[in-house]
Amino acid sequence: MEDIMEKVESKTSKRRQSTATHDSKPQAGDMELLATLGYKQELRRHYSTLQIFAVAFSIMGLLPSIATTLAFSMPAGPADLASAMPTAGGLYFWTHYFAAEKWKNPLSFLVGYSNTIGLIGGICSIDYGFANMLLSVISLARDGNWSATRPIIYGTYVATVVSHGLIAIFFARIMPKIQSACIFLNIALVVATVIALPIGKNKNSPPVNPGSYVFGEVQNLTAWPTGWAFIMAWLSPIWTIGAFDSCVHMSEEATHAARAVPLGIISSAGLCGILGFFSLAVIAASMDRNIEGILNSKFGQPMTQIYYDALGKNGALGFMVVVMIVQFFMGLSIVLAASRQSWAFSRDGALPLSSFFRKVSQRKIMRYQPVRMVCGVVLASAIIGLLCLIDEAASNALFSLAVAGNDLAWLTPILARLLWGGDRFIPGEFYTGKYLSKPIGWVAVIYMVFVIVLTMIPSEGPNPSPQTMNYTVVINGSLWVGALVYYYLHARKTFKGPLTTVSPEDEGKALEQDPK
Repeated sequence: MEDIMEKVESKTSKRRQSTATHDSKPQAGDMELLATLGYKQELRRHYSTLQIFAVAFSIMGLLPSIATTLAFSMPAGPADLASAMPTAGGLYFWTHYFAAEKWKNPLSFLVGYSNTIGLIGGICSIDYGFANMLLSVISLARDGNWSATRPIIYGTYVATVVSHGLIAIFFARIMPKIQSACIFLNIALVVATVIALPIGKNKNSPPVNPGSYVFGEVQNLTAWPTGWAFIMAWLSPIWTIGAFDSCVHMSEEATHAARAVPLGIISSAGLCGILGFFSLAVIAASMDRNIEGILNSKFGQPMTQIYYDALGKNGALGFMVVVMIVQFFMGLSIVLAASRQSWAFSRDGALPLSSFFRKVSQRKIMRYQPVRMVCGVVLASAIIGLLCLIDEAASNALFSLAVAGNDLAWLTPILARLLWGGDRFIPGEFYTGKYLSKPIGWVAVIYMVFVIVLTMIPSEGPNPSPQTMNYTVVINGSLWVGALVYYYLHARKTFKGPLTTVSPEDEGKALEQDPK
């Protein structure tokens, strides 16, 4: 590992000088940069800057994410690193690079596992949300006279996860085009909703709410003080704008990754923030003021009820079908990101059965794809998804699992860079600057500590029952402690941090046959 880091530092000036040359041949430049990090090119580079943005933007899936997590809101610095060291394992690689010698291996091991579980939790939450959405559409078509049982929800969920795995494996060549199409579909859905909800009223629609209600009304349906209930309402946007690390995990398939990845992170989060503000404002202006009625909708989905109230049955069906389609592609995108991160972690020998999962398929139809790891994350998602068979509280833990796991994984390398990085950090093409970079990092660290705590607090009040308990602290805590126990009992003998997979003669050179 020390050799890898020496190469990263010694070759930075050479990399900068050759940037202009590599702009005309981005794959060669990308593979040379990856080689300085110790890895050979094994995946196909066919994602443009726009398509890398599309992966994160698709996972954020603004309207479906709002619809899926609306129930959480109603009651109540990373781009620099991505540009400097764009590798699929990003977060744990950076942690190992910047952390003090004593903490390199255990911290990077913890971050890798937290990131892996967080991304798989993201698959669970998105596809569980899709299953509920699909079944709510069926309920809507039957005028609310049918509701799905938990086994039916789980069966729909598993079928969704498996279909995502199959598409990711067999349609990999056209996946960048699918991601591009998702940009249009997401934005079109937001625009259509913003226009339709206020003006597409039927005779039974609630009146348009004034600005004083939209921006000034506070209703507390929890046992928390009103101020804290307002803070708890942040959970929906926190979960929605939380997939920016997917850009990092796709970096070994990006052309001109040092530019594409940081721009993807910033633009996806920024655009979702802007569109999300307008979407939520219009939803609040158009919905019935009977919030309890929306939360306890007979359709089993608050957003379905809002569309139904404003647009009637046919209008609600039309919009919810589109929302459902967008949510489906959200799940597909995060399966891609999760499989790449888990594959990178296996490449460094950290996951169980790493030698099996790190293999990249050479079969023609699946070539340059980590097929085994795609199957692995699908299986893990199906197992973790069993939580939805228990009760609603256990199901809600799927959402917080994704947020807490990924935020710890993001927090640690940023903190390591701030505490121990010193002169080791060498900016890439994207850099927030000498005077802003560290302050932004500290703000990010403080914010993510707050978010992790927030996701573990019961949403309905300080004295939860078993049915209203937030089990995220139990699930995430067990996973984090379990990862460290596994490391100190066994993995510390085998896990030595990022490994070198590129041979000296190949270093700095493109593969003899570029993965195309």
